[in-house]
Amino acid sequence: MDIEKTINNLKARHFEVSHFATGEEACAYLTGEINNTTVGIGGCKTVQQLGLFDKLKDCGNEVYWHWVEPGMETLYKENAAEVFISSANAIAETGEIINIDGRGNRLAGMVFGNKKVYIVAGTNKICPDFESAVYRARNTAAVSNVQRFDVKTPCKLDGKCHDCRSTDRVCNAMLVMWGPMMGMEKFEIVLIDEELGM
Repeated sequence: MDIEKTINNLKARHFEVSHFATGEEACAYLTGEINNTTVGIGGCKTVQQLGLFDKLKDCGNEVYWHWVEPGMETLYKENAAEVFISSANAIAETGEIINIDGRGNRLAGMVFGNKKVYIVAGTNKICPDFESAVYRARNTAAVSNVQRFDVKTPCKLDGKCHDCRSTDRVCNAMLVMWGPMMGMEKFEIVLIDEELGM
């Protein structure tokens, strides 16, 4: 993994990038940047591991997260918030950001509706190239994610991604970010030198 190469290629694609040694440092940065506003959080083990939900609430933010308050109303509020926070299933050293989703709310929050987007990710998500990033998203992140659900999919049984036709499928769309979407004020990748997320 070449972190400097990754950072340079993300910046070349016009993403803002911050890099921290620890999750604690990253949280201090984010709570300094995000205060007294509305925040939506997409499904994200990294945010959960960092305890970022409570930290953001303590900064005067109105924070919406369907993992804390389930339901469609919360999902809509997440995607209407000023700021959206989630993670990446994989980041290629060449600068692409890969995410897979079942419902689509997390992907939607990354591409439309929110003025500022922060992708918070451990450097364990970095892969050498686009192809290996897609492989990681499908065979590491998605396969780990499906274990949380009471579903019957081939990947839950054998730990490998299939192009399945299961009605229980939880990976229905894949998003590749080649750059920030038009009209966004900020799209920042916050990298942390810790193993975080799936």
